[in-house]
Amino acid sequence: MLHSTLAQATNTVLSKEPFTSVERRAVVGLASLYCLRMLGLFMVLPLFAVYARELAGASTASIGLALGAYGLTQALLQVPLGWLSDRIGRKPVIVSGLCLLICGSVVAAFAETLAELALGRLLQGSGAIASATMALAADYTRVEQRTKASAIIGASIGISFALALVLGPVLAAWGGLSGVFEVTAIMGALGLAVVLLWLPATPQLTDGGRAHLADRQRLGEALWGPGLGILYGSIFCLHLLLMAAFTAIPSIMSEQVGLPAAQHAWMYLATLIIALPGVALLIRRRGDQQHPRPIIAITIVLAVGGLFLALEADAVVMLGVGLILFFVGFTALETLLPALVSIFAPVSLRGTAMGIFSSAQFFGVFSGGILGGAALQWGGVGALVAFLSGLTVLWLAGVWRYARTPVVAF
Repeated sequence: MLHSTLAQATNTVLSKEPFTSVERRAVVGLASLYCLRMLGLFMVLPLFAVYARELAGASTASIGLALGAYGLTQALLQVPLGWLSDRIGRKPVIVSGLCLLICGSVVAAFAETLAELALGRLLQGSGAIASATMALAADYTRVEQRTKASAIIGASIGISFALALVLGPVLAAWGGLSGVFEVTAIMGALGLAVVLLWLPATPQLTDGGRAHLADRQRLGEALWGPGLGILYGSIFCLHLLLMAAFTAIPSIMSEQVGLPAAQHAWMYLATLIIALPGVALLIRRRGDQQHPRPIIAITIVLAVGGLFLALEADAVVMLGVGLILFFVGFTALETLLPALVSIFAPVSLRGTAMGIFSSAQFFGVFSGGILGGAALQWGGVGALVAFLSGLTVLWLAGVWRYARTPVVAF
């Protein structure tokens, strides 16, 4: 009975019917916008810990704080700005958020101290438009196309992650950390062009959009609905893991493995390409399973196991194998989790659920930077591995206990 209910729900929300021309244009535009924004976040990951040491006031812990600062304002402002977009419209909130991203990028580009860099990162993060973007996607699309749109936009995060790990070191070799933030400002401007010139005219509020206005009264259901809480926890843990990892991996590549900074981009590119077939296999396997928890658990083990291998690497081969495993697990989870949220959440709560999901993601970004930097400063890589091991045990226990397929409400 449960399997047939899930199958019916999945067929409904993952409709094989094609997008209309307006839906297609809107989804392409919003996915591009999301990708441009996330590139700015991800591009600094493979180089921040190395280049930020040149700034006044830099230490291992303060670098972790500055790296994660973006996530703090993102997490705090996702739900309030989603609510504001209900009141004044999606596009004004998105345009304002992109302007804040541009301003923060400029501040970070001209920073001469780590405190100034952290301020720029906080300002960048205050343009928290993920929930407004997902709500706009819901406004543009029919109910039966909404999860497909959410999955495509969610997958753009994985694409931006792959591009960023290659582009970041290349841009840093050309213009340093400031050059990366200058390019982030340019991408913010391109995002403005997408919103103002590419997206179709703002539609009349759909039934899903009107329901979003009343979602605040059902916030508890959106937070703790069957199957949803562990998905929020999983995206939190995933991005905590990512940010904590990249407080250490760039230095390990340079100091333990002896790989020059100029060659980091090629290592990331090679390992990402090799990882792609594994990602595709895991995502395809999800479609064959009644319950999500086995595939979520497998991806967690791959990501964490690969990370630990990379953190202990003293040779290029060991580092490469670790990064491949990490990228397989991370990219698969980054694609699967938003799609699962869209499936598990009742139709009238999907906008709110995606806002909470985005907040959890960015709280993970902030927490990973803070805790990863603190662990490294306190006890080095060993302390970081111990901390992440404890987190992984709790994460896997939560997945096995709570990641059960709910009876989907419509």
